[in-house]
Amino acid sequence: MEGAGRDANPLGGYRIGKTLGIGSFGKVKIAEHILTGHKVAIKILNRRKIRSMEMEEKVKREIKILRLFMHPHIIRLYEVIDTPADIYVVMEYVKSGELFDYIVEKGRLHEEEARRFFQQIISGVEYCHRNMVAHRDLKPENLLLDSKCNIKIADFGLSNVMRDGHFLKTSCGSPNYAAPEVISGKLYAGPEVDVWSCGVILYALLCGTLPFDDENIPNLFKKIKGGIYTLPSHLSPSARDLIPRMLVVDPMKRITIREIREHMWFKIQLPRYLAVPPPDTAQQVKKLDEETLNDVIKMGFDKNQLIESLHNRLQNEATVAYYLLMDNRLRTTSGYLGSEFQESMDPSFSQVHAETPTSATEHRQHVFTESPGSGLRQHFASERKWALGLQSRAHPREIISEVLKALQELNVYWKKIGHYNMKCRWSPGCLESMMHNCDGFSAESAIIETDDLIAKSTRIVKFEIQVSFGILIMHA
Repeated sequence: MEGAGRDANPLGGYRIGKTLGIGSFGKVKIAEHILTGHKVAIKILNRRKIRSMEMEEKVKREIKILRLFMHPHIIRLYEVIDTPADIYVVMEYVKSGELFDYIVEKGRLHEEEARRFFQQIISGVEYCHRNMVAHRDLKPENLLLDSKCNIKIADFGLSNVMRDGHFLKTSCGSPNYAAPEVISGKLYAGPEVDVWSCGVILYALLCGTLPFDDENIPNLFKKIKGGIYTLPSHLSPSARDLIPRMLVVDPMKRITIREIREHMWFKIQLPRYLAVPPPDTAQQVKKLDEETLNDVIKMGFDKNQLIESLHNRLQNEATVAYYLLMDNRLRTTSGYLGSEFQESMDPSFSQVHAETPTSATEHRQHVFTESPGSGLRQHFASERKWALGLQSRAHPREIISEVLKALQELNVYWKKIGHYNMKCRWSPGCLESMMHNCDGFSAESAIIETDDLIAKSTRIVKFEIQVSFGILIMHA
């Protein structure tokens, strides 16, 4: 079944309603999906404005990421309709606005309500990280609330894909919520900066104010870099324990998402569907809802084509109808979530499968597209540098100590350039007697002071090692 008249009108499958808001690139309108009768929000992105503001990459990034994601606490993208003048992004309609406005109206929240929001946020952020995406701009303004006051993480324009063995350096996001390493321009892996932002959000939920706030940006940065804030006396002991563990200036000592999940404050009244790590996208597309399938088939779509399209994450009128019906069913049954999120979960870090936005009409051209079954990592060109990552549960100090002992055995010289970060130089012909002693790891152990210590050789290998979140990274 194809939508009649869609060639002439790219939004022929929707009844367009009032304007919900006006952004930098265009309007956001409420609309009704004609086949299902469900409401959606349509972002109308003007191509000319996007180009003039040099924001093509931001828009492409957000669309690419949202196409991949299927999580109850991340805003859903249903389809992208491309025209020469505009890009229409059909998204989940979220009725109740921003968490920011909710906090402004309510002030500080009771711990039970704050915990419910926080549990949903952490689940969504964990899903991002499992799928190798760091949000990097988490704040109440980017956390939307649906009609039942459930969190929807939005605005992935500043997100970045995390690659094994690589670190990020871009300073982005809102200063009040940005981690010290971000505003300092230091390298970071990704997850740790989102943990910091979540700590600021939790503080705002429980206190009604921000932990780091100053109209003078240099003063604000000084407070953030120094971790200077106060905890109000009304906080419970367990909340007073969790917040400081998230707002640790040293990212190596900052609590992880996994550790947050195990914290006593987080686990209180934790809903069943949030008690396990979220499934990856590849798992989710394997499980189809028979009742929803039948509803879509009754609209005139072919069953086999529908199932094939769903398994391959193809975008067309049938799959859009399926996901709209499915999401509405999950919101109104099973305490917000249905069976797909309450089945047993595979905790492995599987590579996600991207969507391909194909459709029956020529308006659905391949704009910002992925290939069926392809993952985010395939979108990066190969680089000349190589990188190696090794995972360990040991403390970073133990990891670096063992690595330096091994380097000493190999006659490798090193120079400390940061916490758990060394520049190394290996000359295969250098003499072992020229090495410094290394009795465990310390700030002064076995560092290169001058090039005179390097034995003359025509073969010198230079590389760098760094430990982050239990992962040893080596790159040349």
